[in-house]
Amino acid sequence: MAEASALPTGFGELEVLAVGMVLLVEALSGLSLNTLTIFSFCKTPELRTPCHLLVLSLALADSGISLNALIAATSSLLRVSHRRWPYGSDGCQAHGFQGFVTALASICSSAAIAWGRYHHYCTRSQLAWNSAISLVLFVWLSSTFWAALPLLGWGHYDYEPLGTCCTLDYSKGDRNFTSFLFTMSFFNFAMPLFITITSYSLMEQKLGKSGHLQVNTTLPARTLLLGWGPYAILYLYAVIADVTSISPKLQMVPALIAKMVPTINAINYALGNEMVCRGIWQCLSPQKSEKDRAK
Repeated sequence: MAEASALPTGFGELEVLAVGMVLLVEALSGLSLNTLTIFSFCKTPELRTPCHLLVLSLALADSGISLNALIAATSSLLRVSHRRWPYGSDGCQAHGFQGFVTALASICSSAAIAWGRYHHYCTRSQLAWNSAISLVLFVWLSSTFWAALPLLGWGHYDYEPLGTCCTLDYSKGDRNFTSFLFTMSFFNFAMPLFITITSYSLMEQKLGKSGHLQVNTTLPARTLLLGWGPYAILYLYAVIADVTSISPKLQMVPALIAKMVPTINAINYALGNEMVCRGIWQCLSPQKSEKDRAK
């Protein structure tokens, strides 16, 4: 991993600035879209349903990922002038923990939405509030549990190769990392991915031919695979080979791809939903929505 001081190996000042600008764009787009989604739920009574609670959980998780990216973008710009990670060792641990919690919550919330949509479309019954609340609590408590384990010694958080953000340390590839990686990945990536693919596949088989299916059944699974798959490949490579053989620039690619997920999710789950779009529009133009209600 990168040292906390000096310009990181393999990167020039312009490259550090370029990565920082990419992270900044990803952070601002993800934060703005997901913040609008959250506000729409708070302002629009029609969105306060059990199924939409799962989407709200995803928006909160993705907002956290975007906030994590914003901190990384800021530290990229500061690193050029200060030549060091500006928040210290404890800040690195906190940044890694916060990023891991929200990343796991985002993945599991996507799976929860898939199951909720399967329940809604295939059973023709409304998801109960106690089921939705239980799902959301399970997602966040489970994500917090797994993200806390590296702080307790199973796994470890350290600097990314650029030294401007912190994540699970994969540079050693030792038994401690390997055991944590495979156990965590099974419960927090493989199972959510299986639930997502299975739920949408069953929905498509049952309702696709009838034309009653009004959701995209392929984009959620593709987002999980393409958004988080590069991290999974990098971690797996670190288990079976020496990860230092991969250039530091290439090692940063999974992080940049993953920070795009909040924007893609917001477009798919919020902007792609007519009711949520209406709620966002009401947040942006409250006076007009009041007139519409008066009519």
